[in-house]
Amino acid sequence: MKVAVAGGTGLTGRHVAWSLTDAGHEPVLLARSRGVDLVTGDGLAGALAGVEAVVDVSNVTTTKREVSERFFTAATTHLRDAAADAGVGHYVVLSIVGVDHVDLPYYAGKRRQEQLLAAGTVPWTVLRTTQFHEFAAQVLARTRGRIAPVPAMPSRPVSVAEVADALVDAVLADPQDGYATELGAEVLRLDDMARRVLRRRGERRWVLPVRLPGRVGRQLRSGGALPDGEFREGKLTFADYLATIGP
Repeated sequence: MKVAVAGGTGLTGRHVAWSLTDAGHEPVLLARSRGVDLVTGDGLAGALAGVEAVVDVSNVTTTKREVSERFFTAATTHLRDAAADAGVGHYVVLSIVGVDHVDLPYYAGKRRQEQLLAAGTVPWTVLRTTQFHEFAAQVLARTRGRIAPVPAMPSRPVSVAEVADALVDAVLADPQDGYATELGAEVLRLDDMARRVLRRRGERRWVLPVRLPGRVGRQLRSGGALPDGEFREGKLTFADYLATIGP
C-alpha cells in the first residue's frame, strides 16, 4: 500500500517511513524538498496519485498562536482536500495530549487542525501523544548560559519510534473518525529530565525550575499535558532514550 507521509523528512516522519517500509508498505514523502508545499498546495495532486492513506506529522516551529493557526489551517485544508480528490481512504493525524485542555499558543493551531480534519469527507483518525523523549533537549536548546530555566511540569514522555509504530498501526486499522492516545511508560518532571540530559552530555549547567504563570501554568501543573481516558502505553523509558545519546 502507498502511504503519503506529510512532514516525511522530519524526525517523526522519518520514523514513520521506516515503520511503513518494515511493514511492507511504500511511503511517499510529502515535503518541500520533494517538490510538495503543504502551505500552498503545490505538488500535492501529483504526489497523492495512487496513495491509499495519509499520515500527517507536519509541523511548524513557533511559540506564536497566529503562526501556528496560519500554518495548520493552510496545510490541513490543502492536504485534506487533495486527499479527498485523490480518493484517499484514511487520513491519520498526529496530535498532542492536552491540546484541548491547555491554552498554549501552539496548541491553538493543533486544535484547528483537528477541527478541519473532522469537518472533511475523508475518514480519519487522530492519534494524540505525550511529548517525545527529545523534548527536554529541545527546551534546553532554547536556553543560553550556565543557567537553564525549564518549566517545572509533569510529563509522560514517549519514544518517537513507538509513536511512529502506533501511527502505522492506526493507518492499517479502520478509520475511527475519532481519537486514540499513545503515551510513555513513566511520569517525570520536565526539569528533572533536563538535568538527566545535561548529566548524560557531561555539561555543567544548572537547571532552574520555572513555575509558569497564569492560566497555562495552572493547566500544566495540574496535569493538563497528561492523558485521561483510555490509552496505549509505550514500553521504552527515558533511560532507554538517554542511552542512545552520546556524552
